Amino acid sequence: MTPATRLYRNKGALFASAGIAALALALPTSAAAQDTEETDVTTQDGEAEQGNVILVTGTRIQRPEAAAATPIVAVTAENIEQSGLTNVTELLTQTPALFNSEDNFDAAGSQARTGAAGVNLLDLRNLGPERTLVLVDGRRHIAGVSGEAGVDINTIPVGLIERIDVLTGGVSSVYGADGVSGVVNFIMRRDFEGVDFRAQQGISDFGDASSSFISATVGKNFADDRANIALSYEFRKDARVDALARPNGQFTADTLVRNPNDIPDDPNIPDNVFLDRIGWSDSSPDGAIVTSGFSPSFRGGGQPYDPGLFLPQSGFLAQGGSNTPINSYQGDLQAGTEHHSFNAFFNYQLTPDIRFFAEGKYVKTDNFTVAQPSFDFFTFVSEDSPFIPQVIRDAGLDQRGGILFNRDNFDFGTRDEIFERDLYRTVAGFEGDINDNTRFEVSYVYGRNDTEFTSTNQRIEDRYFAALDAVDAGEFLTGTPNGVIDCRVNLDGGAIADAGNGNYGQAPQTFTPGQCVPLNIFGEGVATPEALAFVLADTSNVFRLEQHVVNAFVSGNFGNFFELPGGAINYAFGAEYRDESSDFQPDAISTQVSTFDPNSGVLADLALLGAETGGFDVWEVFGEINVPILADMPFADLLELTVAARYSDYSTIGSTEAWSVNGQWAPIPDIRFRGGYSESVRAPNITELFAPRTGTFSFLTDPCSPANINAGTSFRTANCEALVNGLGADFATFDFDSDIASSASIEGIVSGNQNLSEEAAETWTAGVILQPRFVPGLIITFDWYDIRLTDAVRTPTLTETAEFCVDSPDLNNVFCDAITRDAGTAFVSSFVLGPQNVAFLETAGADITVNYSFEPGDGSLGRFDLRGTLGYLDKLEFLPANGGIVDDDRGEIGSPEWVGNADITWTIDNFSINYGLQYVGEQLRFEIDEIAGDPDIADPEFLELDARFVHDLRAEFRTDDERARFFIGVNNLTNELPSRGLDSAPVGWLGRYFFAGFRFNTDQLGF
Repeated sequence: MTPATRLYRNKGALFASAGIAALALALPTSAAAQDTEETDVTTQDGEAEQGNVILVTGTRIQRPEAAAATPIVAVTAENIEQSGLTNVTELLTQTPALFNSEDNFDAAGSQARTGAAGVNLLDLRNLGPERTLVLVDGRRHIAGVSGEAGVDINTIPVGLIERIDVLTGGVSSVYGADGVSGVVNFIMRRDFEGVDFRAQQGISDFGDASSSFISATVGKNFADDRANIALSYEFRKDARVDALARPNGQFTADTLVRNPNDIPDDPNIPDNVFLDRIGWSDSSPDGAIVTSGFSPSFRGGGQPYDPGLFLPQSGFLAQGGSNTPINSYQGDLQAGTEHHSFNAFFNYQLTPDIRFFAEGKYVKTDNFTVAQPSFDFFTFVSEDSPFIPQVIRDAGLDQRGGILFNRDNFDFGTRDEIFERDLYRTVAGFEGDINDNTRFEVSYVYGRNDTEFTSTNQRIEDRYFAALDAVDAGEFLTGTPNGVIDCRVNLDGGAIADAGNGNYGQAPQTFTPGQCVPLNIFGEGVATPEALAFVLADTSNVFRLEQHVVNAFVSGNFGNFFELPGGAINYAFGAEYRDESSDFQPDAISTQVSTFDPNSGVLADLALLGAETGGFDVWEVFGEINVPILADMPFADLLELTVAARYSDYSTIGSTEAWSVNGQWAPIPDIRFRGGYSESVRAPNITELFAPRTGTFSFLTDPCSPANINAGTSFRTANCEALVNGLGADFATFDFDSDIASSASIEGIVSGNQNLSEEAAETWTAGVILQPRFVPGLIITFDWYDIRLTDAVRTPTLTETAEFCVDSPDLNNVFCDAITRDAGTAFVSSFVLGPQNVAFLETAGADITVNYSFEPGDGSLGRFDLRGTLGYLDKLEFLPANGGIVDDDRGEIGSPEWVGNADITWTIDNFSINYGLQYVGEQLRFEIDEIAGDPDIADPEFLELDARFVHDLRAEFRTDDERARFFIGVNNLTNELPSRGLDSAPVGWLGRYFFAGFRFNTDQLGF
């Protein structure tokens, strides 16, 4: 297979230079409060003074008033410190807009995506990390995952964060592609002088999940305060947590499974019930041996096999017996991580009008997580194998002259992932004033991510099946047994190691005859170290991501020429060039899999898969104009309009356009209305375009099987009947999920799609800001958003593809074309999966924020600061293909209708105490269409996960000079844990968590 190559088109030199505007100035906690606060700016002589120009996320225009026309929710450095969390993603998931982001749980164990263990990605509005644009000081940041644009939030130093702005709405016109759901902008501290040191330690109530955090920053002004340099180091370490150490990970824990007392289905009995001691049916860590038929009679060592209680229509699960516990396959709840972050900042006032700035970052990250072992389903061993225990041999062998075995190979070692990541990022540029009303900025950003990850105990397929095919050497060569066990392939140099396993091992590519070491799988821990060393390998995979961004813009106003009643027209115009590349090189051994080529219908054994190499560049021009129509007038304290547009030319998909219109109207200072409409785009990422055609395996839950036929749309039954009968099978007796075929993974193809086009998003927002003068310190915001994403790029799973095929109005769709079913049985035999521009994703909802600060009475009782955010999800719909049926996900796990957080801080003298509250609303255990199609799917009390409240407390003491502060706290005070049968819902897995630490800071460096 030919690796995808990098595509470019010849371009002229459109721009001389480019960069994204730095948004480095501090804003108060609420974006609404930006109206009344001022921020330090740097004057021409380098002195910091109180100014009135504020830069706001979502615009490049500097404004004397800073309330944004688009909704912003801000998380400040103080919020981060009060939370006691040193992993910022874990905190941001408490923000309603980012509730479903990929946190530590999603980046560990079996749930982590390959090559991304330990990586945290933000997911804004449930539309996916690939559609969430993450910026640092308004500039792009190198990605954390091969072939994608998502930024690993772990690479952003916690101690340097001043504020995080979460902006809903299409921002392609302002910042470029990838932000169709919005932007998360990390505003970092800079121009730092003095010393800031912070240390913190934490541990869970279970005695695990320990965390250590150290942050140190030093800065100094020099050259008559025209220059500043700051250096920072941050260390963070989080311990690995095994799922088996928690209550829901125990073998005795309850699992929701198909009710064995409800087959056939009785509408008066729940279809699914909680049972304990659930395992994978007919499989065991020491082997489940099948001598005839399809049910094991023996364990690997020859002991009788206890099948337990088989659970029909449950995907081959059973209760009790000798079966492998399903919880053993979970792996980790949290990967072990260690981060070292080094940052340097420098700026120099070259002239009264021009400033040079530069920054550099290096992040060293190590991650480790435990996942799953290899496994076998109905693997064949010839009767010639001397390893077969005599008691099994005496019971009679398979009609092919051997036995079949199922096995979960924990004794071979689990397939773990070990990561070493090196991330580099540099920023350099110039900014300054052209005249009193015009400023400029030119910047260059370079980012690189070098990642090497080792996957341990990877099974080398040709070696494994050759090693299984063991014989007595004497009997094989002379007909007289001599007790010397060897691999058949060593003795005959043959081309076929074992025909009973689909010719795995044919024409060995990773070894030559004579090297094979026979492997014994009959019992747990019986394989020799030499055999395991022969069939297993630790594979090393590497990838490099690189990013170049050059940006130039000018901004200002036309005040020298004319002004409207509301003031001077503000503008920003610029150009940008961006180059992104990704080069993933898998280990030669790790690419050895058996692939099926549907074009030839041939099983191509041991095909070596290609690397994923690709890239693109994009040239862009953009502009933004703010028109202050009226100000300081009756019924028009403010009336303004902002228009932005961007034209982009990609080397991959051609040209795109994006634009936005936003407006604000404040009839009186106490109330302000805001709203906007935008059309944004997202270009396909490198993996979506250039992933090579590779072999893969996937399990399937067939929608046409009896257990699933009622769990789809109204079209499913008729389509399944036509599909199955049309292939010569009988729909009345068809049941893939209870057949042996479903016990093994299915071979297929997955690849990128270079015919993809851009996604397009239409977004509108409308909101109101209340800041009543008769309640000083109170700010309330309400904002509604509606995002409709068309031509969305998505790669469905095999099960989803099969469902989309039969859940559409007819069988004439791209999903049916992607699946091959056998004539005669109608069983799925192969598939081709890849990203496609599907019809649409749509979401809508509201955010409500409240901020209130006050000092009761004469101030002797201290100050109270209240802050809260409540999110409402009104719509979350996915249409898999044009003409298909809309999948409504609102209220399902990961997408509750209501999510909120609040905290109140009481400060008096040198002491403060903070109380935090997180609310997670009800969530459905099953999909909405499943419940609608099968009302008795479960007992009503188990259909929903109950709403939860999580309570946090933190206390802090400060010295009189406020240079030192000591704090202690507990998160999740009432020890809220995941619901019965779940690992991390509706609340996370962590439970009650204790932390303590101290911080020291001074503005005097002392040299």
